[in-house]
Amino acid sequence: MAFGSMDLGGEDEDSGRPMSDMNVTPLVDVMLVLLIVFMVAAPMMVVGVPVNLPKTSAARAASPIPPVVLTVRRDGSTFIKQDAVPEAELAAKIKAAQGGNDETPVYVRGDREAPYGVVLRVMGRLNSAGINKVSLIAEAEATAAPVQAR
Repeated sequence: MAFGSMDLGGEDEDSGRPMSDMNVTPLVDVMLVLLIVFMVAAPMMVVGVPVNLPKTSAARAASPIPPVVLTVRRDGSTFIKQDAVPEAELAAKIKAAQGGNDETPVYVRGDREAPYGVVLRVMGRLNSAGINKVSLIAEAEATAAPVQAR
């Protein structure tokens, strides 16, 4: 950074030109604050309620359409994102969350200790309501690699 003289005599050839150096300190300060905010907020961006997902070595498929996430807890309660949904209203709430687009996939996050029958009953309700793009979510093992959807 160049420092000029402080005399205001006007004798210099540089006295009429604006300073060409930019002070980047405020920019760096803002960027560091944003970095800290994102580092703190990123772990809180988990979709839905916390459950213990089972682990699998199956490859993960990527979806081009954002999915509707349905969570089944250990006690059998169901949630869409973080909103509790009674099982009787499940199909109607899923259809509303899909926004009329039947191509929107539904991801079922079932707790690993939830009874198999509860998760299967939820999937059966979705299937009987005409919701056919249903996938189960699990935690990936270290060897699983993501694959692209066709």
